[in-house]
Amino acid sequence: MKKYILLLQISLLTSVGLSSCQDKDKKGAAPQKEVSPAQSEEEFAYRPNFHFTPDSGWMNDPNGMFYLDGTYHLFFQHNPDDNVWGPMHWGHATSTDLITWEEQPIALEPDEHGTIFSGSAVVDHNNTSGLGEGDIPPVIAIFTYHDAEAEAAGRDDFQTQGIAYSLDKGITWTKYDQNPVLENPGIRDFRDPKVEWYEEEQKWIMSLAVQDHISFYSSPNLLEWEHESDFGQNLGGHGGVWECPDLFKMTVEETGEEKWVLLVSINPGGPNGGSATQYFIGDFDGTTFTPHESIAEIGEEHDYWIDFGKDNYAGVTWSNIPESDGRDIFIGWMSNWEYANEVPTEQWRSAMTVPRTLKLKKEGDTYRIFSSPVEELEQYYSAGVEQKEIIVEQSTQIASEDINFSKAAISFEIPNLQEQRYEFKLGNTEGEELLFGYSGKDKEFFLNRGNSGLTEFKDVFGKNVSTAPRTSDAETLKVKIVLDKTSIEIFYDRGETVMTEIFFPNEPYQTITADGEQDFIIENLQINQLKIN
Repeated sequence: MKKYILLLQISLLTSVGLSSCQDKDKKGAAPQKEVSPAQSEEEFAYRPNFHFTPDSGWMNDPNGMFYLDGTYHLFFQHNPDDNVWGPMHWGHATSTDLITWEEQPIALEPDEHGTIFSGSAVVDHNNTSGLGEGDIPPVIAIFTYHDAEAEAAGRDDFQTQGIAYSLDKGITWTKYDQNPVLENPGIRDFRDPKVEWYEEEQKWIMSLAVQDHISFYSSPNLLEWEHESDFGQNLGGHGGVWECPDLFKMTVEETGEEKWVLLVSINPGGPNGGSATQYFIGDFDGTTFTPHESIAEIGEEHDYWIDFGKDNYAGVTWSNIPESDGRDIFIGWMSNWEYANEVPTEQWRSAMTVPRTLKLKKEGDTYRIFSSPVEELEQYYSAGVEQKEIIVEQSTQIASEDINFSKAAISFEIPNLQEQRYEFKLGNTEGEELLFGYSGKDKEFFLNRGNSGLTEFKDVFGKNVSTAPRTSDAETLKVKIVLDKTSIEIFYDRGETVMTEIFFPNEPYQTITADGEQDFIIENLQINQLKIN
């Protein structure tokens, strides 16, 4: 077969630019490190171009996301005084397009009730809470108070739920003077409230993580809460504590029927170790969540995960997205509790994933969540590489192009899949490489960062190859990749399977190559530089 040059030897324009739930009782185990007041060369090398990171300090779970009057609000678990997990605040960032973010002043700080753990925010359009003013509907944040002194004293009721309200569209906040609004009945893990309006009964529903299950509460006014039911004690992954739930309604694309989706993060117990987010599909009647029969008996080993990579955790969806938009928009924390406190950045720690549109599809009797980068990312595409067909032979084939792999989007298809290994490699002149691809024989995807660059900061970081089962039976594999300096997000089969992982090369990746046990064809290759920063 005639040799063709495949993709892509690419000179990066700069060194690698600059951009704007482990059981929480154990998150402070890492040694404290002083936050540098100025960026080092290392900080410049590793800070993402377009994934949100705080200017300084620690960040984990996304919280309280809502949309209002053209602005997307992202709040997040934040320790502004150190680069490891510590006393939690709510940090705040805003965007008009979900891609470029502007960090705002800290929204919520600890008080006499405790530090501010994860939660959610809603626009109370009907002023059910009575906290609005005139024609101004309040934005209500509901969050977990964590009383560290009560915990240290051996009490079990150290987590309660409180609220704050904003009358200026989320810029400033006032704590409710009768907090907490939901007391703890004596359960150590009692946290992460996610609130949704249930139109059929004109009430608010709270999903709350309670040790090994989710408890549902209802309220007419966001102030007084009544327990409705529990879900999940013997269903799904239980390798660790359940965290950060999200319950919302979706329309099935093929049938138009409405189903309810419940996201549940778990740490440890993810499919490739550490933390990850599983999902359940079913029905909700305002009181009880009933899983669909296809997942009604799933156990520890299952394939209903939002992301099979190591680095997408505690993700939830934005509230108050207009009906005219209609999307369910998700974002996750791009790290893993196995090593989050030790990754090699000093001024700041952690980034968020690219925001994603979630869709619900039905395949036979099975419902699946599909994820894709929000369409707003394409507004930043510049001209790049387009190639209709490339023949890949067993030997690596390389071509030269002017693409910066520190901020790029790649898509291609592999038709007529065979029982062989399809391997792709990002590499640099240091001999470092990030491997990913698909094994037709094993019917699984793989992602290997063992030789990707810095890994010694934590043994587990580069130790194991991540894998994900292919649940689609399509003969053509569709692949979409988003690259941003130190992260890769891979969307297979239109997003039916997703793998997200971070890495820390000693110099930028400059090439991408393809290899296979037999010759194969790549079709409809497109590589776009992202015009960001």
